[in-house]
Amino acid sequence: MRAMDSLKAELGRRELLRLGAWAGLSAALMPRLAWAAEQPSLMPQVTALIERWVGPGKFPGMVAALGLPGRETQYVSRGSDSFTDLDAQGPDSLYRIYSMTKPITGMATMMLIGEGKLRLDQPVADILPKFAHMQVQKTYDGSLTDLEPAKSQITIRELITHTSGIGYSIIQRGPIKEAFIKAGLVAGQISHMSIPGLDRGQAVPSLTQFADGLAEMPLVYQPATHWSYSNGLDLMGRVIEVVSGKPFDVFLKERIFDPAGMTSTWFQVPASEAKRLTTNFAAMGANLIPIDPGATSIFLDKPSFPMGGAGLVSSPRDYDRFLLMLANYGQIGGKRIIAEAAVRQGTSNLLPPGVAGPALMAPASDFGAGGRVGVGMEAGIYGWAGAAGTVANVDMKRGIRTGIYVQFMPPNGNSLLKEYSDAIHADVAALLELHA
Repeated sequence: MRAMDSLKAELGRRELLRLGAWAGLSAALMPRLAWAAEQPSLMPQVTALIERWVGPGKFPGMVAALGLPGRETQYVSRGSDSFTDLDAQGPDSLYRIYSMTKPITGMATMMLIGEGKLRLDQPVADILPKFAHMQVQKTYDGSLTDLEPAKSQITIRELITHTSGIGYSIIQRGPIKEAFIKAGLVAGQISHMSIPGLDRGQAVPSLTQFADGLAEMPLVYQPATHWSYSNGLDLMGRVIEVVSGKPFDVFLKERIFDPAGMTSTWFQVPASEAKRLTTNFAAMGANLIPIDPGATSIFLDKPSFPMGGAGLVSSPRDYDRFLLMLANYGQIGGKRIIAEAAVRQGTSNLLPPGVAGPALMAPASDFGAGGRVGVGMEAGIYGWAGAAGTVANVDMKRGIRTGIYVQFMPPNGNSLLKEYSDAIHADVAALLELHA
């Protein structure tokens, strides 16, 4: 408590706004959304929302994005990079997208599957032999010695859908969480400061060591039996580099980022681009506390290894290009990035038979290659969220892309994202009603 109070005093006080979960754009209002592109202002309610949430004692700034087929993406942006850095936030500002890295890694996997270099149901042990004989906790998050053999091999499908049984230091509790942290099996970074409740520990210095360490840890579930948020996409990075013969970060740059025109997406932000990097905040009581200023960010340093589950920084414009490439079934700017069949498969339900989708985000959904797959009224929606308040989705049926970009941890303390969902629904509903 004294350490917390000291940190508050050192960094200053900011009003904390409660941040709630956003489940993505409902498909109910989408069939005629392309018509709205003719309107001079596509998101008046979203604009008003952002203006309410940005200002002194609130968030310093944020950006929302809405892309329609054949139209320029519309961005709504207000405010500055931080309370002290007054550079305006906009579509080229840089944000820590954390777990929005997972769909990118998932689609890199689908690229290799489409090229015949991997198989969806191929055992991971074919590529990483140390995973051939895994042990499983008999009790979830229980003893590290009360174990039983895995009843099946972990497959590529299970890595990219969080059904491998591999644990996650941010999810597990008890002895296995402590073992993950002690072994450096942490795949995410927050700040140069040690922050109670947010500090993830020091990671091992290479992706090879990370993979080898995971192979020595017991699984928390039998493979293909539960959806459990995991380090599966981080491990997938090691699989990709072994199969491709290139370092994982180099593979992403050469095969996805460069050909897709994603010029502002990195695991390490170049020093020359630090001015564009927004500040990340932590919730401390009733305050917003700056924990990772852009000018001195931990993301300016070379990471321990390229973290395929949570390591990227990107811009709203860049991530929209990734979503646009998916909406075009693997093409962008006349270039084929990923095979159409691989995109269709990766944005569909890939869960093993009988396994229910994620319970982390409502409503209920399926899961594809590193991202949530909507069902029912949300059928066709694919995307995921990041730990610092970023959310992005693509409607694969209609080619519509949505996103919101803020920097705030943890992302479960206020109603911003739910209000954003309501606002964009209201904008679309008003347009449809007016021109029915």
